[in-house]
Amino acid sequence: QVQLVESGGGLVQAGGSLRLSCVASGRTFSSSYAMGWFRRPPGKEREFVAAISSLGITTYYADSVRGRFAISRDNAKNTVSLQMNSLKPEDTAVYYCTTSTSAASLKTDRVDYWGQGTQVTVSS
Repeated sequence: QVQLVESGGGLVQAGGSLRLSCVASGRTFSSSYAMGWFRRPPGKEREFVAAISSLGITTYYADSVRGRFAISRDNAKNTVSLQMNSLKPEDTAVYYCTTSTSAASLKTDRVDYWGQGTQVTVSS
């Protein structure tokens, strides 16, 4: 079993920045897992945001966040982070940390574990 705990959400004005972090733990978690982020905007379906491969070499981003968000990981600490810049009101959502066997799997919604989520609200 794997546990994912997110932090860093909050309220920010449009144009501002936030950094989300997620710590992974559990008997079956390994740094060989890919990690990523999804989000669920209010009243909408959950959507892919970003993913990073186990060694941090490969990253994927949704078109809506590419160039504004940056995903990174620290395998020594079992953490993944999402730096979010130039935030827009449409980025308002609950953000979920995820893990899977590959970054490509995350990009196609094949998620093995989900965190509980952290709320990000961007005011206009």
